[in-house]
Amino acid sequence: MTNTLERLQKVIAKSGITSRRKAEQLIVDGKVKVNGKLTTELGTKVSANDEVEVNGVPLTKEVPVYFMLYKPRGVISSVKDDKNRKVVTDFFQEVPERIFPIGRLDYDTSGILLLTNDGEFANLLMHPKHEVNKVYVAKLKGIPHKNELNTLRKGVKVEKDLLKAVGYKILSTDKKSQTSIVEITLHEGKNRHIRRMMDHIGYPVIKLKREKYGILTLNGLKPGDFRALTPHEVKKIRHSASEIVE
Repeated sequence: MTNTLERLQKVIAKSGITSRRKAEQLIVDGKVKVNGKLTTELGTKVSANDEVEVNGVPLTKEVPVYFMLYKPRGVISSVKDDKNRKVVTDFFQEVPERIFPIGRLDYDTSGILLLTNDGEFANLLMHPKHEVNKVYVAKLKGIPHKNELNTLRKGVKVEKDLLKAVGYKILSTDKKSQTSIVEITLHEGKNRHIRRMMDHIGYPVIKLKREKYGILTLNGLKPGDFRALTPHEVKKIRHSASEIVE
């Protein structure tokens, strides 16, 4: 049986070291070797038996893995931290693959975070045009009116960013404490997106959790727990993002 051939830039992107577009540039710039020979042709295809080097470093051939973590508050969405704070990969000590988070959740935000060693999958989900629903539940200081929340659908300009919400739902209000619980749905997630957006309209976030990511929910998980995604879940998420990007 012959090995499946894949484009060289796709193989590099899958390794997680860079995006496919940047992998193409590395090839053109003469930074890639296949079986010891310099390769600058973008049409080059390789199999699992071929040895690929990028900037002199061999690509490790790991089987793609996909995980969902219930990220607790007080954890950095990174593989390392220069202040020695806890990072999300600390929960995966028994996982041999070199995984990394797809996007991020703020230090004080809990909820669903995906991790993988598949760079192509990660780049697809982080593409600015993909429209996978990400549902958050926020505890707010104050009780916003619906017309105030409606402005979030059009977007609010904060510094240089236009921050939008796809939808919202007021889950509960407490007049005594002057707080409210609001469900907010995003497609993209800029830095501190919901916190900055709500600050702008005068309802600061007290607590924030991401409860859904596409078809995925936190059901059965406690903070700090993780599980592998099923092949069906990976396929569904990949498909929902690809529909928009392609």
